[in-house]
Amino acid sequence: MPCLHFLDMKRYKIEIEPKTLHFINPAGTSRGVYRTRQSYFLRLTDAQRCGIEGIGECAPLLDLSCDALPQVEYEERLRHFCNEFEQKGMIDYVAMQDYPSMLFGLETALAQLDAQGSVDLFDTSFGKGNEGITINGLVWMGTFDEMFARLEEKMKAGFRCVKLKIGAIDFERELDLIRHIRTTFSKEQIELRVDANGGFTAAEAMCRLEALAKYDLHSIEQPIRQYQWEAMARLCANTPLPIALDEELIGVNHRERKIELLETICPQYIILKPSLHGGIVGTQEWISLAQERGIGSWITSALESNIGLNAIAQLTAKVYGNDIQMAQGLGTGLLFSDNVPMPLEIRGDKLWIVKQ
Repeated sequence: MPCLHFLDMKRYKIEIEPKTLHFINPAGTSRGVYRTRQSYFLRLTDAQRCGIEGIGECAPLLDLSCDALPQVEYEERLRHFCNEFEQKGMIDYVAMQDYPSMLFGLETALAQLDAQGSVDLFDTSFGKGNEGITINGLVWMGTFDEMFARLEEKMKAGFRCVKLKIGAIDFERELDLIRHIRTTFSKEQIELRVDANGGFTAAEAMCRLEALAKYDLHSIEQPIRQYQWEAMARLCANTPLPIALDEELIGVNHRERKIELLETICPQYIILKPSLHGGIVGTQEWISLAQERGIGSWITSALESNIGLNAIAQLTAKVYGNDIQMAQGLGTGLLFSDNVPMPLEIRGDKLWIVKQ
């Protein structure tokens, strides 16, 4: 029976709630330091499903997301897409494909509504609390001593895969840090990934990759800035260290262009952030196209609150199945002082849903 207050009204209603999140510790990357994070929560209700609500998070990253518009313009565009959904009851993927953060929020809200309000969006063992997802620890940029202390904290917490953000201090000092880590922890004890966030120039990149490769690293993310396809292709063809594309995928939202990128650059891996790389549908398409070409992948969050993090984790479980071998980038739930409560818990090096 429909809710009485929905009678004589349109079936769907979406409320938009802006939310500013505050980092417990400033998050440093080669692009700058994040202290706050602007998100928008979509609350979707349906007159035919009384008492059930779906919540999604739209969280563009300033100077990075392809839909990181000025705030007023972003809010107007988001309201427009929500109005369109309210009227039609379906997502217009063609119209929204160039607005991935908005698309991801709307897809998530609809998925939770269809799951009868459950956080188990896609009926997986992870969503039911029966399986955990192995994740990497994340060490933000800082001084030599700060980064090593953070690494030790991750090791003590049980992480066996750690990603280091590099590019903030002198490269030789960063090499010293990695060298020091490897003299303390073997590759069997800890898998090391590094993320340059495009911090190397095309001219210096190969020399730096050769220097890094001496220390048994798993991979390096985005060694040079995006939009240098020929230079990136040469690096991927000759690298002594597997390369994973991240920022390179941003704004590449059409299937034909995705195929062109993958076949031109031929990376060893791609890394998918749903709010940056096409939402749920776009992320699944990227992974499928990569698998067809023998390219590996993993999924990471992009500094969302627990609302977005849960949706990304649920999607990861859906895409890769129960036995996920490669560590995923889903360890961002403890970043904010005012995060949204969710039944997510990190135990050792795995993310779990806590059974209610």
